[in-house]
Amino acid sequence: MSTKLLNYFIGLAFVILTYFIGYQTDRSDFVQLIILYFALFGLYLFAYRNTKTEQTLHFFIGVAIAAKLLLVFAFPNLSDDIFRFIWDGKLWHAGINPFDALPSYYAENGFPEGTNQTLYQSLNSPDYFTIYPPVAQLTFYVATLTRDTFWSSVVMKLFLFAAEIGAIWILLKLLKNRVGAEKRILLYILNPLIIIEVMGNLHFEGVMIFFLLLAYYWLKKGWVNLSAVAFAFSVASKLLPLMFLPFLIHKLGWKRSWQYFTIVGVVTIALFYPLLGSFFIENFGNSLNLYFQKFEFNASIYYVLRWIGFQLSGYNLIQILGPLLAAIVAAIIFAKAIKEKTKTIENLPEQWLMAIMLYLCCTTTVHPWYTALPLVLCLFTNYRFPIVWSALIFLTYVNYSYETYFENLWIVALEYSLVIGYLVYEWQRHRALVSDN
Repeated sequence: MSTKLLNYFIGLAFVILTYFIGYQTDRSDFVQLIILYFALFGLYLFAYRNTKTEQTLHFFIGVAIAAKLLLVFAFPNLSDDIFRFIWDGKLWHAGINPFDALPSYYAENGFPEGTNQTLYQSLNSPDYFTIYPPVAQLTFYVATLTRDTFWSSVVMKLFLFAAEIGAIWILLKLLKNRVGAEKRILLYILNPLIIIEVMGNLHFEGVMIFFLLLAYYWLKKGWVNLSAVAFAFSVASKLLPLMFLPFLIHKLGWKRSWQYFTIVGVVTIALFYPLLGSFFIENFGNSLNLYFQKFEFNASIYYVLRWIGFQLSGYNLIQILGPLLAAIVAAIIFAKAIKEKTKTIENLPEQWLMAIMLYLCCTTTVHPWYTALPLVLCLFTNYRFPIVWSALIFLTYVNYSYETYFENLWIVALEYSLVIGYLVYEWQRHRALVSDN
């Protein structure tokens, strides 16, 4: 079989498997899901290794775009977060700020126009305040103009598809001048986790990553003010990029970095302004506190500490451990950023990669789509452990295959043992290379 024909076969098989995951698989069908996913992952790795010419690279970029576009019309089948997106959007149309009251309040006191008992019963967290920032909220508002759940999903996915195309464009520019690195773009855009979780299941990591890449690209071009604006939009999509700001202090110098921080702050506040209401700060803060003090899923260090806490106290210490770990992570990141004196912009992605990895190892909740950020950052480094993670973390869908939800901690232990083990291996190899040079 010729190389060209083989590539066509791989591309077609990739799109077909994507279709079956997006349209024909429920998250409770774990055996089917994991077989299809690992088959898709195998094709992804083979495509990357088989890409040796610019023509082949462009072909597989086209395959990635085709797979993403295919899932625009697939209603999210592995996540029910979309119903909260629609709920928030419909509240805006009813003239109600989603941060003003819990969904359960309206269930007891009357549903606003556009909402109803059926939609309410589809929410996975009716007793928690929404946590989605303004860029996401704007998307929810526009998407629910259709007043139809399916087409609202399509509109939201078109926003994400545009962000994915933008990310591809920026990545091509960022990787172009790196020797032999241009094909690394496939490690992100063709990764099954990105295609399924961002485009298939409607997670806004894709939008956050687009704006973060744009901020990094403009920073490298020397367009500092524009970079700060893009960074603010990234924060307004997901709050996580805030942890990366301290690493800019020595890159830009104290004066320019404070200018950068000021622009980020002003633009972020402006973006949040439509959300501000009499209860916004309190209720949004409650959502963040609950995230660290209530939610538990696929954690690593926290689960170890939780077990120790049970042995010592007899009950779950999440209300102490969650905020404590968050504070420790923030302190370590800030200390590391202040200690790091290098002024080159080139090593920012590696610093950001290690910061987000530290955060994810210490937080109480790590959903599969959370690995999208370390995955895209690793393209600019010699580390590949996020790729290993993007394969293994899909095993956590086994939790939904039981008659009642149950977290299989053996799967969690296997996942983190392999991922952290590979990270340590790569870190030691990196240190050895540095010392040899």
